Amino acid sequence: MSNKQISLPAKLINGGVAGLIGVTCVFPIDLAKTRLQNQREGQAIYRSLFDCLVKTMRSDGYFGMYRGAAVNLALVTPEKAIKLAANDFFRHRLSKDGKGLSVFKEMMAGCGAGMCQVVVTTPMEMLKIQLQDAGRLAAQQKSGGTSQAPVCIPGASKHMSGSVVVSVSPVLSRSYVANPSPSPVSGWQLTCELLQKRGISGLYRGLGATLVRDVPFSMIYFPLFANLNRLGQFSPDGHAPFLHSFLAGCVAGSVAAVSVSPFDVVKTRLQLLNKGVNEESYGGMVDCARKIWTREGPTAFLKGAGCRALVVAPLFGIAQVVYFLGIGEKVLGFTG
Repeated sequence: MSNKQISLPAKLINGGVAGLIGVTCVFPIDLAKTRLQNQREGQAIYRSLFDCLVKTMRSDGYFGMYRGAAVNLALVTPEKAIKLAANDFFRHRLSKDGKGLSVFKEMMAGCGAGMCQVVVTTPMEMLKIQLQDAGRLAAQQKSGGTSQAPVCIPGASKHMSGSVVVSVSPVLSRSYVANPSPSPVSGWQLTCELLQKRGISGLYRGLGATLVRDVPFSMIYFPLFANLNRLGQFSPDGHAPFLHSFLAGCVAGSVAAVSVSPFDVVKTRLQLLNKGVNEESYGGMVDCARKIWTREGPTAFLKGAGCRALVVAPLFGIAQVVYFLGIGEKVLGFTG
């Protein structure tokens, strides 16, 4: 690798295309993961991944499972481009001595990639989580009736006869009314409100938690993938077969995703702006982790772990295959 120059623009194109394809395939499972992670004990609307998808389909139709996908698709291109290209760049720089990469250097390259990507990942997930979780809040309000505490539902209709008025969001300062079939707020509307009320910091809520999740993820994923993929590199061009790269990405993604699942639960809870019935607020990562542990038990940190593995495994399997096809190099006219 040390004797082979890399084209950063080509790597960015590869990462972007890979992210678009991967997210399109797995987004409904990601939506279910977010809703399952935000459920509290005794207030569960969904029993499992399948139950969540079925209920979402019944209430919102097929496209309801893609609520928040527009934000993800718009930002996943730079996010995955930065993540994959940065890892490639750091691996290239760390192997300048011609001795190849030790596991430690591979982990350092992954660490650098994880730190670079959060500039896009944090606002992307901040917006995505609000849009994905709106259906859970609407379902909770519908099942709870008017006897429980009010719920702030993004995008609910403001003019509905006989509707129940809900509380004003402390973040978005907007009054909503409960509506079993709310008209979804767009990512652009949410972005404008956050910028107006809280400035750029509103989009970067949960930045620390995102770093705590994504840096360890990348430190586990990239070295594991590189070593698994290397086992299949028997061809003269030094590339592993299509299927081998896909499976290596799936396995490495699953292991890394489950390993950092507790951090993902904390991050998801911290980034959620609108709370449901009797759902507590958190004062930071430590406070969030403490309250989850004491009120919901240690198993709560694994909520959505299976869903996350199902999301990340094919996402990174597809991403790595597309990435190694070298679409960017072909587009820009590089031959290798």
